[in-house]
Amino acid sequence: MCPNILRYYSNRAACYMMLGQYRDALTDAKKCIELEPKFSKAYIRMIKCSLILGDIVEAETILKKLLEFDPNNESIATEQRDLAYVQKFLKDADASYNAKDYRKVVYCMDRCCDISTSGTHFKLTKAECLAFLGRYQEAQDIANDTLHIDKQNADAIYIRGMCLYFQDDVDRAFTHFQQVLRLAPDHTKALEIYKRAKCLKKKKEEGNAAFKREQYQEAYNLYSEALTIDPHNIMTNAKLHFNKATVAAKLGRLSESITECTEALKLNENYLKALLKRATIYMELEEYEEAVRDLEKACKMDKNNRDRHANASEGEKREQEKKFKEVGEAYGILSDPKKRSRYDRGHDLDDNESNFQDMDPNAMFHFFCQDGEGFQFQFQDGFPGGFQFQFPG
Repeated sequence: MCPNILRYYSNRAACYMMLGQYRDALTDAKKCIELEPKFSKAYIRMIKCSLILGDIVEAETILKKLLEFDPNNESIATEQRDLAYVQKFLKDADASYNAKDYRKVVYCMDRCCDISTSGTHFKLTKAECLAFLGRYQEAQDIANDTLHIDKQNADAIYIRGMCLYFQDDVDRAFTHFQQVLRLAPDHTKALEIYKRAKCLKKKKEEGNAAFKREQYQEAYNLYSEALTIDPHNIMTNAKLHFNKATVAAKLGRLSESITECTEALKLNENYLKALLKRATIYMELEEYEEAVRDLEKACKMDKNNRDRHANASEGEKREQEKKFKEVGEAYGILSDPKKRSRYDRGHDLDDNESNFQDMDPNAMFHFFCQDGEGFQFQFQDGFPGGFQFQFPG
């Protein structure tokens, strides 16, 4: 009804700001300047809204225009201080990002958000660095919050893809990276990580194929090459170290197998498969104290994972229970100084105490190395204290 009344737009802009609708407030403030090019209050509102939305370049541009015709405006000092505060932490963040100091970047983005409370770019930069730090759930939460508001936000989709990729969910990650590149074909980061992910998957699959052909040295070399592709992908690299451990054992390089299991556990301390494998190699090397330590860790680790066998068939459960019972019996010998001393001297143990003498180490070794779904079993007479043992997929 009154499209060109300055005070209406000015008052509505103020209301929008109080409601937290800063983009709408910014639109009305711009309309005010169209109607009155030297309306200082509209410039101040535009600066405030731009800062809150994280558009630092726009805030600086508007501030310079205001200084040209109203340098003595009392509100300018506050806006200059806030602008300088954000610019300082942005500069620090850029340097830290280039230095791969992602914790520092997270801190700087939090400081920027002290002023830019609706700064989507700052929040997503923080999320990206959280993903690099392995804090995937926090990163995904930030990305999801953005996507609730803007379903086509390419940066948020890229971060979700990163988290999936770093958690070894490669196929779903590929879907996200492809969506990003459809929305933003020049998205450099998405393009780079997509290429890296495809290369890593290809190299790992080549290693697996060589292993199946029993070309163990070739498999070992391919897994080693795969490990150089992306140091940020902790979960996949832990599996690659485990694969190298498996191959090294096949090649008779048992000490090297232990080293690779240890590297896998450095990357993923809850990697039960690597822990159990290392225990079996220690047993082959007759390093029983180390074997016991690993088996004890495995027992404790299993307390937190109690229901993984729910979907296993009865036949699978019986077969895996038999294997775990053998391990329990082995543990019973290794953890009992008297029994272990008798075993070391070659004495037979009473059948009621253990049938460890009859256990096939190769079958046990093969069991620990095989792929498959996780199972969990509990024995009354196996591990001390009624521990459970679980083998994850």
